Amino acid sequence: MDTNIQKRLEQDLKVAVSRLRQIGGAVAVDELPGAIGDNSPFADEVDEIQANESREIGFATRELLVARVNRLSAALDRLSEGEYGTCVECSEEISPARLRAMPEVQTCVRCQDRLERLGRQYEPEETEPAFDDE
Repeated sequence: MDTNIQKRLEQDLKVAVSRLRQIGGAVAVDELPGAIGDNSPFADEVDEIQANESREIGFATRELLVARVNRLSAALDRLSEGEYGTCVECSEEISPARLRAMPEVQTCVRCQDRLERLGRQYEPEETEPAFDDE
């Protein structure tokens, strides 16, 4: 089973790196000097806005791909160390269905949910609620 997982991770990594290279090249073309600015070749503001939007989408896509490449590389490292499929937060086993859907995950569903909630609204776990005495 480990060889199947390794092949899947390596294939996903190869695809992500390939897409990252494609996106990187496309964004670099948009960043050439003179593309946007005082000497803009755009016919009107709408053209400029659309070009900016396209560039921003390229940047965001590149960020997501870089993060995925990093997660896939880390998953391959965990696999070689014999730690693949174990939650890095609670050390419990990550469900096989979750790993099939996203082979690069590091956390079980419960810990991922907790991390996402903390990311949106940080609340220290070991504090008492702040209530005013009346």
